[in-house]
Amino acid sequence: MNKTIRRASVFALLLVFALLVRATWVQFYEGQALADDKDNRRNAIETYSAPLGNIIMGGRSVTGSAPTTTGDLKYKRTYRDGELYAAVTGYASQAYAPTQLEGIYTDLLNGTDSRLKSVMDTITNQRADPGNVVTTIDPDVQKAAFDALGDKKGGAVAIDPKTGKILAVVSSPSYDPSSLTDANTAGAAWKKLTADPEKPLVNRALRQPLPPGSTFKLVVAAAALEDALYSSVDDPTDSPDPYTLPGTTRELTNENPNAPCTNATIRTALEYSCNNVFAKMAVQLGQDKVRAMAEKFGFNDDKLDVPVRAYTSVYPSDMYPSQTALTGIGQFDVTATPLQMAMVSAAIANGGKLVSPHMVSQITNSGGDVLQDYDDEAGSKEIVSSSTAEQLQSAMQTVVDQGTGTNAQVPGATVGGKTGTAQHGENNSQVPYAWFTSYGKSDASGKEVAVAVVVEQSNAARSEVSGNGLAAPVAKAMMEAALKD
Repeated sequence: MNKTIRRASVFALLLVFALLVRATWVQFYEGQALADDKDNRRNAIETYSAPLGNIIMGGRSVTGSAPTTTGDLKYKRTYRDGELYAAVTGYASQAYAPTQLEGIYTDLLNGTDSRLKSVMDTITNQRADPGNVVTTIDPDVQKAAFDALGDKKGGAVAIDPKTGKILAVVSSPSYDPSSLTDANTAGAAWKKLTADPEKPLVNRALRQPLPPGSTFKLVVAAAALEDALYSSVDDPTDSPDPYTLPGTTRELTNENPNAPCTNATIRTALEYSCNNVFAKMAVQLGQDKVRAMAEKFGFNDDKLDVPVRAYTSVYPSDMYPSQTALTGIGQFDVTATPLQMAMVSAAIANGGKLVSPHMVSQITNSGGDVLQDYDDEAGSKEIVSSSTAEQLQSAMQTVVDQGTGTNAQVPGATVGGKTGTAQHGENNSQVPYAWFTSYGKSDASGKEVAVAVVVEQSNAARSEVSGNGLAAPVAKAMMEAALKD
């Protein structure tokens, strides 16, 4: 054979071999990555080729699917009472990645979860009928929180202390997920929502930690009782008023200059929200002990899934004593979500034990067979002793009966709570955040609920911003809805 022809033939064979190797590599090693690529149009076509499974609240589906009239995507997601439930469902969009429960359970809801497949589905590689997500949300509690927040910017969470079931997750202002479902109109809606200065896409109940203010005093009080710094909520404390922050000349005063805060008991200090008492208490305990108690309640947990990943609530470290003092009143670099402060009240209400909070009860296949039961899997851990919990319950009841939280009183129920007004901005130049966290127990049925509410902004004058004035009425509405027979 001619030498030139032989060389050309060998080169051609090498090219063919290289092509076969590359094709094999793509098919067997890169195939799945290409199939999963977000820019692969076939994924969207497959996902929306049939109706999706549903998200269920109180026995009723709040999601659906509707046929489209144009394009290659046959169906789009629909929502019933979209704004009411947006903080729970999130959205499933033809144009954008899904969020919240829609995102977490994408495979279940579109039928690609392997647990949904029958033997025949596996053999034929057919897409299974989609499954459903059954939530713990109580529609009455959800609506009570949504209506009570109204046009106020903020968030609210309600938890059943005995079971850990999350009964309400509300963020205000909200948005209608339906505006984002259709690829033809989602772009304009997305641009409008992301440009809105009120940030309606932010989940203020789970994913926006803010300074918790005086609601954090419950954590400091729990640490003091557990550490035996004080044996009872009725023991006098050694607390001068005003209290000079350690290493400084700055005097820490109280909102009410006439409140009996000098050497006040923990009960009185919670009732009147005495800053001097809890600032000094935090210094006496030391930042490590306060942090340890905060972390038992859930602070500094960067993997808090309910199953939506909640943003971390923070108790800081490496502080000066003066900064530790400010953390005792929920300031400096302390931050918390409404979920976190509801967890604090839930643990206190439940005798010191915190049941893992969760907002999905079960996931099922299309026929209703349970694939996973999260209620059965909810664990619990002891945060404080039953004695400490009972004492804090009693002190929180005093707050609502005759202290700073009277607006949370619910007829026919025993209610305990704690107000908070957190400074905002340099030198407290911005409107403060109004907080309230509480628990309620029905005197007739024994039903229980723990709630937390934060109001970031309202139409109230700055002088009228308080936990009792703005947040407590929202908590009351939620507790009434949860405790009704």
